[in-house]
Amino acid sequence: MKLYLIAGEASGDLHGSNLIKALHHQYPGVECRAWGGDLMQQAGATVVKHYRDLAFMGFVEVAKNIKTILRNIDFCKKDILQFKPDAIVLIDYPGFNLRIAKWAHQQGIKVIYYISPQIWAWHQSRVHQIRRDVDLMLVILPFERAFYQKFDMEAVFVGHPLLDAVLQMQSQMDSDNSLGLPDKFIALLPGSRKQEVQRILPKMLEVVPDFPDYQFVIAAASSLPDAIYEPFMAGSTAVRIVRNNTYPILRKATAALVKSGTSTLEAALFNVPQVVCYTGNALSYQIAKRLVKVKYISLVNLVADRPLVCELIQQDLNRENLRKELAKILHPESVKTLREGYNELRMQLGAGGASERAAREIITFTRSNPPINS
Repeated sequence: MKLYLIAGEASGDLHGSNLIKALHHQYPGVECRAWGGDLMQQAGATVVKHYRDLAFMGFVEVAKNIKTILRNIDFCKKDILQFKPDAIVLIDYPGFNLRIAKWAHQQGIKVIYYISPQIWAWHQSRVHQIRRDVDLMLVILPFERAFYQKFDMEAVFVGHPLLDAVLQMQSQMDSDNSLGLPDKFIALLPGSRKQEVQRILPKMLEVVPDFPDYQFVIAAASSLPDAIYEPFMAGSTAVRIVRNNTYPILRKATAALVKSGTSTLEAALFNVPQVVCYTGNALSYQIAKRLVKVKYISLVNLVADRPLVCELIQQDLNRENLRKELAKILHPESVKTLREGYNELRMQLGAGGASERAAREIITFTRSNPPINS
């Protein structure tokens, strides 16, 4: 069995790697060729394009890099045809992957989507394209199956793979503090893209002087060099950069300032009180604001369907608000309330085993639907 997987972000690399491990566990002869990162490579895939070369975010940034994006799409199509997979497995990353899905459908190649694009948030009309081009949809959020059913499309809820990733990492962590982390510190998770870090990290660092009793630890993305982070630190001894150790950092953090996205769920699963932060290109934000159809930007609040954690967006992400909200979540009563909400969140995300269930669905579907040219 030959599968071609496409992930374009750090979270996709994480979930793709666990999916590949599960695929090898259930079907040892599977051959995986992929777009992804170091984790997918380590899991046994042949990675032909790294996600760090694909990280364009926002309408303006995409427009500026459209030639590179189109070249990547052209290369991807040629590589798929040369590899001749039994199926393509698309992992989130909708701007790119939906184009590939349309093309693959036209070529008669089976398309599996693992981790649905968040079309329930904006651009819901894409569901018609997905229904046409995707042969198997595997979703990881509990409300997504019902969303697709409204459009007469079946989707399989496999649970959220973060539950497995966090549990696996916790079991591997030593009880000692090999990173030398302080007893009390605030974790800063400003994202995995250069543009995110450059916009969000300076805002986070503004509150460092307001909390002299705490160290601040930046959970640096493995795909970005220290040179991206250092200009914003101004030689502060209260701030450290720790690379490629987000989970050990979250395991010991007192609280966290977290860029909206998958990291908000990761912080919740580690029981870390958090403030969600986001600021982006002003034009991109104004466009998105008119298109997005959800009440919250963080996955924690979306799954909980209530404002469980504070979200500071765009102009609201400032020193005064950050200081107030961070001080609030350091209070024991707030911590107790948040952790009760986190426990409810875990129950909503499923009982674990998402990667194994997804692998089983992919193998069953692929074996039951051989390629047209086989």
